[in-house]
Amino acid sequence: LAADFDDFLILLTTQLQNQDPLSPMESSEFTNQLIQFSQVEQQINQNQKLDQMLALQLAGTSNVALGYVGLDIGYLGDLFYSDGVAERQINYVLQGDAISSTIHIKDPETGAVIRTMDAATTAGNHKTTWDGLDDNGDPVEPGNYRVTVDALDPDDQAIITSTAVSGRVIGIESINGVIQLLLEGDAIVPVSSVINAKEPTVIEPEDTGGSEDEDTETS
Repeated sequence: LAADFDDFLILLTTQLQNQDPLSPMESSEFTNQLIQFSQVEQQINQNQKLDQMLALQLAGTSNVALGYVGLDIGYLGDLFYSDGVAERQINYVLQGDAISSTIHIKDPETGAVIRTMDAATTAGNHKTTWDGLDDNGDPVEPGNYRVTVDALDPDDQAIITSTAVSGRVIGIESINGVIQLLLEGDAIVPVSSVINAKEPTVIEPEDTGGSEDEDTETS
């Protein structure tokens, strides 16, 4: 648009310089061109102000996103990281009552089912915990996993479900002007998907039952 604006100025001044004195430009046409000139100028100014507003909004969103770094967040989605040790809470919603409902933990690359668990059959919000074990009772390898909830109504029709999982934020990134949160396992989550956040749980070291003074012999 800026290039068109400059071309318009050159064209208009050249036209004025070379008009026939015996047949000058019609005043109405000249006025129309001035109106176009003004409209183009206003549109350029509007675009510049929009760019400034977007830059300020991006900076504000970045500051908000930085506050999530180091926190455990719950977010809308189905992909999450498991270290094979810590339990993972899974929240899910059924849009209707079901006659059968099953939770599947899958390998996101192959789609292979790692763990199958029973799910609630009543409509509404529900939550469960995955202990990080597969169907054989063995700990899974650290990595990303996907959760799905498959539910059927009395007519054997699939019920619409949605899931929310959790992960720890390790950084932020701007992708096409949208601030994203980077999680353990290289998962990427938009800030708009976050539903809660909390400080990581600190596990206190176990008490050995003795002190240094008690273990020191006295002479």
